[in-house]
Amino acid sequence: MSGLIALFDDVAAIAKVAASSIDDVIGQAAKAGTKAAGAVIDDAAVTPKYVQGFEANRELPIIWRITKGSLKNKLVFLLPAGLLLSNFAPWLIPPLLMLGGGYLCFEGAEKVAHALGLSHGHADYPGEETTIEDPAHLEEQKAAGAIKTDFILSAEIMTIALAAIPPSNFWMEAATLAAVAIMITIAVYGSVALIVKMDDLGLAMANKGRLGLTRSLGRGLVKAMPGFLQLLTVIGTAAMLWVGGSIIIHGLEELGFGTLGHWIHDAAYAVGHALPASITGVMEWFTKAAMDGVFGLALGLGLIPLGEKVITPLWRKVFSPKAI
Repeated sequence: MSGLIALFDDVAAIAKVAASSIDDVIGQAAKAGTKAAGAVIDDAAVTPKYVQGFEANRELPIIWRITKGSLKNKLVFLLPAGLLLSNFAPWLIPPLLMLGGGYLCFEGAEKVAHALGLSHGHADYPGEETTIEDPAHLEEQKAAGAIKTDFILSAEIMTIALAAIPPSNFWMEAATLAAVAIMITIAVYGSVALIVKMDDLGLAMANKGRLGLTRSLGRGLVKAMPGFLQLLTVIGTAAMLWVGGSIIIHGLEELGFGTLGHWIHDAAYAVGHALPASITGVMEWFTKAAMDGVFGLALGLGLIPLGEKVITPLWRKVFSPKAI
């Protein structure tokens, strides 16, 4: 009996350790995921355009197809690559992170420039629009394009998450990265599904609601969705510039070029402490984020010629040769 009790004690101890490890993984994944806010919000803002023009009953299947592709991108390709970097070439992570930060700055700045009429953006190039009569082929093409776009954003998300994970053993890093991949994918594409179907829900409420209030809410949803999508795009763009700028500034500090980072920190500190104590922390954070974003915008605007004239045509030539 004493041996059986001892066995139960050992099992209980192992269960506690396992539960603690799971809590650690979830906690680290949540913290790492928040670092990738800019890419995550942009992913959620960009994806709905890939289901525009399809029948309502095909929207969710397309989103599910993109979701599976996103999970494959993260778990099959990017997670192993991230673990190899972390364990065999950790010195490569900061440069890759800065490269990803530069990409975020470029993407965000290009959206701003396009909105101001200063850039044609990704969508405008000769031969982009082709007429495809077969809906199934068009659906396949749109899903494939979304998955390719997701790969770039997922690479940035996983790199940011990897850099945010505290030093640990191989399996803890693997479990945390896998948790980040799954949590972010569910959050992004679950949100996309809700956004895409919200106008259908509003239309159903407006047409079939028994109460006047229900019908009014439905009409309100239908009217509000275009503005909400526009707001989401603005928030996503701002988040990309903020995150991208902060990544570059932090990377420069690690490389020994900390003047800009120190200046921004001192300026944010001065602004925060010039205001009432109750809002000091918030205003200090907001000021730093705003200055990081302004830097990200300036850097991104400088990268637009390189991106549009060199990188984007090369990318399309490799991955979409028929579009050239």
